[in-house]
Amino acid sequence: MNVILEVNKISKTFRSGTNVLKVLDDVTFSIKEGETMAIVGPSGSGKTTLLGLCAGLDVPTDGEVLLTDLKLNALNEDDRAYVRNRHVGFVFQNFQLLPTLTALENVMIPLELRGEKDISNRAKKLLERVGLGERIGHYPSQLSGGEQQRVAIARAFISSPKILFADEPTGNLDDETATTITNLLFNINKEENTTLVLVTHNMELANHTHRILHIKGGKIESDQQMEKKD
Repeated sequence: MNVILEVNKISKTFRSGTNVLKVLDDVTFSIKEGETMAIVGPSGSGKTTLLGLCAGLDVPTDGEVLLTDLKLNALNEDDRAYVRNRHVGFVFQNFQLLPTLTALENVMIPLELRGEKDISNRAKKLLERVGLGERIGHYPSQLSGGEQQRVAIARAFISSPKILFADEPTGNLDDETATTITNLLFNINKEENTTLVLVTHNMELANHTHRILHIKGGKIESDQQMEKKD
């Protein structure tokens, strides 16, 4: 399998006046196509910052990130956005659905941004796949938290991303709903053979992945290979 994400000695420093905060310090790892990995660690350890750098939402202070062999920190913001639109899917803790759009319209957004046509059928099929075939015309306010995250998962996969980044995807859900969402996320991910990188405090969720990267104080504390997943 080819390496799809390569992180080389990246650090991230934030400055506020004379104060300097080093959130990440000399982090290195790589991920192969189809692999799943969880990034875990205490609050403030740099997990979400690391995820953002991997996705090209920000650039490191030092080091480099290669996504699909492209050096993200050598690209400007518009070019990084183009790479994300072509190759990356996202699932967030707070769903990030547009409240004025229906479930169907929310799922269609990534392909509309590409300028693609005749996309409603694919969106409908994905909503049926996540169990919302009867809810395609509902707005986010008419859906439960679990249903909103199902819409977000369908939206993440509609563009057939090479890699999916998930930031606390079960963080706002009760235990039973979180288990349902976890199974759904990993089942579709396996069907699509997508690389999955997620940040989570939920070790039950993390244990579904091939690897668990433990971050503490901005450094990698351990890189744990899990038992082979079916």
